[in-house]
Amino acid sequence: MLWKNREYGQEAPHIPAGPFKIRLPFIHYRFEWPDYVQGLLMCAVDLSAIPLLTELLGMPFEVALAIVMLNGLFYLLHHLLGDPAVPGWITPAIPLIMLYVQQFPEGPERVHALIAFQLTLGILSLLLGATGLANKVIRLIPPALNSGIILGAGFAAIISVFQIGGRFDQFPWTITIAVGLGFYLMFSKHFAQIQTKHPLFGLIAKLGVFPVIILAVIIAPLFKEAAWPTIEWGFSKPDFITLWNEYTIFGLGLPPMMMFITALPTVFAAYIVLFGDVIQTRILVEEADASRDDEKLDYNPSRAHLIFGFRNATMSILGPDVTMAGPLWSAMQVVMVERYKKGRAAMDSFFGGVGSFRWGTNTGLLLLPIVGLVQPILGVALALTLLIQGYVSVKVGVLEARSQRDLGIAGIIGGVLAIKGAAWGFGVGILLVFLIYGRDFFRGEVDDTFVKNQSEFKARKED
Repeated sequence: MLWKNREYGQEAPHIPAGPFKIRLPFIHYRFEWPDYVQGLLMCAVDLSAIPLLTELLGMPFEVALAIVMLNGLFYLLHHLLGDPAVPGWITPAIPLIMLYVQQFPEGPERVHALIAFQLTLGILSLLLGATGLANKVIRLIPPALNSGIILGAGFAAIISVFQIGGRFDQFPWTITIAVGLGFYLMFSKHFAQIQTKHPLFGLIAKLGVFPVIILAVIIAPLFKEAAWPTIEWGFSKPDFITLWNEYTIFGLGLPPMMMFITALPTVFAAYIVLFGDVIQTRILVEEADASRDDEKLDYNPSRAHLIFGFRNATMSILGPDVTMAGPLWSAMQVVMVERYKKGRAAMDSFFGGVGSFRWGTNTGLLLLPIVGLVQPILGVALALTLLIQGYVSVKVGVLEARSQRDLGIAGIIGGVLAIKGAAWGFGVGILLVFLIYGRDFFRGEVDDTFVKNQSEFKARKED
């Protein structure tokens, strides 16, 4: 067990493999049982992609489940190959993707459109990762634009929950109570104080959002917002045969070349949102790294691009997915960071936390009792992760700004992106930055007082 011999202040043990750093459970990192148990029920969020797939493509539940399980297996690649992140969907881009694909008639043509879109996005990400341009792209984006993209992602996530006909209208009481508890457990100063004094509250803190999901399972039926779960024993039964015969290139053939061309504008818009997730991942990893001296965390955007680019390209062939393969599940990344900050006794290595969690979600997808338990509250689980993402995105987006002008620009970019889409947000942002900063387009400005206030805020938050 090499993880026990990690040198103080160094990276977790690994096997070097080019840009990747291979880490295996029990050998290179300690298996973290609290995170594994949390993952068992948080597979509810993975499963909440099923209603999106059945609505968009008209596929049966079991076929959509097969796509979710394939996606789950590819989630493991990130921590196994050295990326210190909990991967997830490109959540804020989902409405944009669905709107694009719905332009095509339901059936083979719509499936072809989704395949072309996801494969193009995968190839673009692989090219940026392989050439090292991903790192350069991040450095070249003006701080105001960075800030605005992240803010917009947060606004879009919140709007998707509270818009008319959204998930809040379906589960008003459950979301209010369950999500309120989730925010209290994760972000409250009061709970942060009492969890250090009482063992029971300390145990609850270790379980992250696990108690919230359990609460939702109970209160949703009490408020008649969902049925009581039907528990069946055995293993879930995904339908891979129908998936590959009717929803992939194996049964439908390759999409026509014109579909790849027409997908390009929306692919670029989706990449803008994805890029915001890359920035957010970097910031959250840096926050975790700064909180402890015993382990060094290395986040490499090029490596991340290679991994999620491969995931998108492969999923487009094996099981096209409207949620796409993104670099970050921000809600759970925050949970991991907050647990990691509690010290080595709570989480020996960050890779142990994120890896154990993702092993847990994969186990949960296999177990029919767990799938049946969370199936009635999939909408609540999705709302929880969207609202936590919104909270984190707004906070991180504000902290990315370097001056009051940056923050003003970012607010407009974020609002336009949330209402009109990523392409509009990006275009408006470029125009505003150019009009306000001119020749200092890439550099922007740094307001020392503004940055100092941000630094003091971060310091208070860490205390």
